[in-house]
Amino acid sequence: MNSFELNKILGAILGTCLILLALNIGAGAIFAPEKPSKPGFNIAVKEQAEGEKGGAAKEPEQPIEALLAKASVEKGQATAKQCQACHTFEKGGPNRVGPNLWNIVNRPRASEAGFNYSAGMKSKGGNWSFDELNKFLANPRGYIPGTAMTFAGLSRAEQRADVIDYLHTLADSPVALPKAAEGTPPAGGEPAKK
Repeated sequence: MNSFELNKILGAILGTCLILLALNIGAGAIFAPEKPSKPGFNIAVKEQAEGEKGGAAKEPEQPIEALLAKASVEKGQATAKQCQACHTFEKGGPNRVGPNLWNIVNRPRASEAGFNYSAGMKSKGGNWSFDELNKFLANPRGYIPGTAMTFAGLSRAEQRADVIDYLHTLADSPVALPKAAEGTPPAGGEPAKK
């Protein structure tokens, strides 16, 4: 192959590259993308009116005493099976990812021997009363910020009451369930009579 043929081939390749480069620059000038002011996507969320924020259909939360009066130990034991991945329930049971829950009701927080509690749990202080357990089981990280418990919580109040009713039986001498306060509406919806 002589140099003239080689120059023609190289010229064709160079000419093709120059045409592609010119087309790219021209297309970029015509179809320039709009750069966002900050990276990411805007997510459209429906705005709620002031009257809707409370949730018109949502019932007011019942006190734990009223919920415990209707709670079932058997249902609580069944619901608590999901806790067995991290906790043990038997007397003298080992600590796992979470502490052993034997005799948890009215036990001081962060007091299970041999378990390394988070700083958030240690700083909260106090005892695990029925009401405290209810609030914690509803939203562990919301109630005690900094807790290491990754469980999202039990959203249904009846489920929480069932689990607490089961937990209160896990003791040598279980703590008595709190009595529903007078004036608390029973299941029928009318206040208790004196």
